[in-house]
Amino acid sequence: MFPKLISIGSFWIPTYGVLVALGFLAGLWITLRLAKRAGLPHEKITNLAVYCVIWGIVGAKLFMFLFNLGDYVRNPGQIFSMDTLQAAGVFHGGFLAAILFAAFYIRRERLPVLGTMDVFAPGIAIGQAIGRLGCFAAGCCWGRECDLPWGVRFRSDAAAPVPLDKPLHPVQLYESAADLLIFWFLYRRAQQQHPAGRIIGLYMVLYSTARFIIEFYRVHEQSLVGPFSLTQWIALGVFAAGLVILSRKRGVGTQPLPPRYAAAKQ
Repeated sequence: MFPKLISIGSFWIPTYGVLVALGFLAGLWITLRLAKRAGLPHEKITNLAVYCVIWGIVGAKLFMFLFNLGDYVRNPGQIFSMDTLQAAGVFHGGFLAAILFAAFYIRRERLPVLGTMDVFAPGIAIGQAIGRLGCFAAGCCWGRECDLPWGVRFRSDAAAPVPLDKPLHPVQLYESAADLLIFWFLYRRAQQQHPAGRIIGLYMVLYSTARFIIEFYRVHEQSLVGPFSLTQWIALGVFAAGLVILSRKRGVGTQPLPPRYAAAKQ
């Protein structure tokens, strides 16, 4: 749609990269605000955010390779191509890698596990909302052909391999809108009294539900496993894990209200 933000001769800055960076900064800002309210250490939370981004990128790329292993085996040079470098990868792979590292880091630094994850959840959602706009600009993660009035057409050669000049479902915008609503709901909920784990559990359930539904309108280069794509099966697993977290006994690890909210309750 608009893959090049700035183009001077052969030099250009990808819109996708800029929006992903903005998404990370917005997510970090929200996370640090919530961490301050929860009394968590600023430096450790910042370090955790940076490490999770690194591991998230690694995990997303790794799952992309695994999901398209046949293509990379037949054409190994594609691994080092610009298309592979610029590809976002598989989000759930990045999310799982980041979660695994976060669990290790949180325990090593003796941070509250679920409480720490709670302050990250709204930031993850707003980062995704902005990042998916980058996907739309780049033309990656495109949708199926669409005969509805809001079908979009990609015309820039830089947006390849998306099919050009065909009306497609703007699935990137569907997900961005869903992520924005999830962020709004979680951020409001995070500022109220809640059991530890409630916010991350809600994020896992809500995002996986949205992603599972949106996947029906996406083009899948990955093979189906039964009736669903691999991404949908992962979404179901994350959904189940979120339900497990939410099923914890109410009142365990209840988060204190920030001073202004506590004052309002009195």
